[in-house]
Amino acid sequence: MSVTGVWIVGVLSEQGIRNALNAPVQNSTSAPVHCDVPGELAWWRSKAQASLFTPSTRSPGAWSADEDALRLRAFFAACRDDSDHAEELRDTVMAQFPPDFEQGLFVATARKADPFSALAYALGPDATLRLPGRVGDFLLDAEQVRAQLPAAEETLALTGTPRRDVIERIHAWMTGLGDDPAHDADELLDGPLRVLRHAARTGQGAAGQVRWY
Repeated sequence: MSVTGVWIVGVLSEQGIRNALNAPVQNSTSAPVHCDVPGELAWWRSKAQASLFTPSTRSPGAWSADEDALRLRAFFAACRDDSDHAEELRDTVMAQFPPDFEQGLFVATARKADPFSALAYALGPDATLRLPGRVGDFLLDAEQVRAQLPAAEETLALTGTPRRDVIERIHAWMTGLGDDPAHDADELLDGPLRVLRHAARTGQGAAGQVRWY
């Protein structure tokens, strides 16, 4: 059975923030992380400069995942809270997102792959840790958006060779672990930053969430 990974980043009004923070599930205990985060993070740092994929021998232009890529995917999955309470909170937040895809909402989808994980692999551990939240999930009020925007700018506003390298690594993840060779890797960099800039400019909050369908 095929699955689709989705990463959504959208602005939230002050009322939307209050609705999310006042939801009963917000005060529930988060699910424990089922892995050695410091140890796995140290391992990822040791692999950050290496490619975790090899060129595919069956599909020109595509990639095949090495064992280390599977381990990194498992690490990201273990860091994500997929409890019922967390899913209910994501539903509450999603209901507050605007329908404006031009500025206030970004949605990335990928068949058999999580777009945020592709971006995280491409950026590397230290750059990924400069992004808000945990493995793509975050909830920021307007003040927090303004405080965290400079780090997001530094991380995502790439040009030249660094951008080309990130684009290639996103493609490797999307073909080696997913089935989405035509994924818009440029938009995976530009879209979230566009939403965060819009939130900062308009005095709003922002949230991100990873979903599977």
